[in-house]
Amino acid sequence: MIIMSVDAGEARTGIAVCDKSELLASPVCVIEEYNAQRRLEKVAQKARELNAEIVVVGLPRNMNGSEGDRALTCRAFADSLKELLGESIAVDLCDERATTQLAHTYLSIADVKGRKRKKTVDAVAAVIILEDYLALRKNKNGKI
Repeated sequence: MIIMSVDAGEARTGIAVCDKSELLASPVCVIEEYNAQRRLEKVAQKARELNAEIVVVGLPRNMNGSEGDRALTCRAFADSLKELLGESIAVDLCDERATTQLAHTYLSIADVKGRKRKKTVDAVAAVIILEDYLALRKNKNGKI
């Protein structure tokens, strides 16, 4: 099943996708859009282009598991995306605590700096969200 993940941000939104076998998560792009409605439409269009069957939106919970303003914004984004995509593509949420920090760590290890880091960190965070989601699916389905 093709699954696309979204690391939703107010300026940059990272997109990643997995192969049909759900083994390999890869970064796709970063959508740079400040207008919330246009950003939503661009994410929906990317899901259609990639033939995604599920879109997973990262849910940035606080470290204690509670949900702050950003999590509520991401829930609203996921709800709007679900309306826009209709029944053709499912939308799910996945806990994304600390994914951006982990993405920065990975990029530091790879010695990616400056503008290149800024342009790729959200896509790397989307990969981490997708990898977590895939692991949850495998564990839930008894594949691990």
